[in-house]
Amino acid sequence: DNGSEFKLLDQVQGAQIYFAHPYSPWERGSNENQNGLIREYIPKGLSLHGFSEDDIAKVQDALNQKHCRTLGYANAAELIEAALAS
Repeated sequence: DNGSEFKLLDQVQGAQIYFAHPYSPWERGSNENQNGLIREYIPKGLSLHGFSEDDIAKVQDALNQKHCRTLGYANAAELIEAALAS
């Protein structure tokens, strides 16, 4: 991105930063997958302005309850709860 929020990025220390190339969705696989999951609830081309915060929270909760192979068939909500408990 070329936004002003990135102008001091060269001063960030202690973190690796990865930039995907524009128009290269294969470089952002997990992001593209998540977008596809969101599109199961909110079809492409439909404005988010028509959805309330409660509607968006329901989509978020549904996705956080979805079991995921990359999480060892747990879901994000379970892992967050376990992390907070420890």
